[in-house]
Amino acid sequence: MTDVTEGRPAPRPRPSLKQRLAAGERLYGALFRLPSETLVEMAGVAGLDYVVIDCEHGPADMTALQHHLTAAAAQGIDVLVRVGSAEPALALRCLDLGAAGIIHPHIDSAADARRAVAGDRYPPLGERGFATYSRAGRFGTVTAAEHLTAAEETLVVAMIETARACAAAPEIVATEGVDAVLVGPADLAVDCGFPPKETLDGLIADTYRAAHDAGRAVMSIVPGTAAARAAERAGAQLVLYNAAQVLMDTFRTLTAPAVEAAGEDGR
Repeated sequence: MTDVTEGRPAPRPRPSLKQRLAAGERLYGALFRLPSETLVEMAGVAGLDYVVIDCEHGPADMTALQHHLTAAAAQGIDVLVRVGSAEPALALRCLDLGAAGIIHPHIDSAADARRAVAGDRYPPLGERGFATYSRAGRFGTVTAAEHLTAAEETLVVAMIETARACAAAPEIVATEGVDAVLVGPADLAVDCGFPPKETLDGLIADTYRAAHDAGRAVMSIVPGTAAARAAERAGAQLVLYNAAQVLMDTFRTLTAPAVEAAGEDGR
């Protein structure tokens, strides 16, 4: 394809997250709730494969999000966006800005999963509004066919966060257009009344087993490298570091020398 305005070849697209998952790669990302394109850049420089911008529990400012996506593109790193529950209009704007995919929280049933897919995908599978003059369409310099082909790589992630959703997991992951599943352990624990750890672990394991049986990828949120290794052993293909927890744990270690020194002085 040639850039119609400049006569120069358009950048060769790198493999999408969906293509890399299909090839069996394990991908590592960072979850950001605080707007900072510098953190996105740093994640790319560090060699992470993707970042998640949280517009459910963090700000949903489209201008800031575009800056994040621009910073990510400069470093060759993909961006997924977590939207709120049943927010197809926000998902549309995120995808038009160039997000590689959408994470949908609180998917409790196959019907919820179908609605999420419908908002993310163009017809005939979905109902996403069509536009090529967006950033995702290279501002109108691609053909409609090329844009549709690129949109096929949109990654749709369903979040399972209730006992009801865990029970419906086989139907949710079997929904056409769902590419991956992510259990929200905090919401699930609250929904179940903070059950014993083994009960919660069992629900999560059963959900991920259903995803694997359906050929869907599993995303797992982890607080650090030890948990990442455990997620890998459990079959997670998308390992997602909770950046806020990683940063706080790191900051706490920086206070350790002062605490130790104070203890030694008191002896």
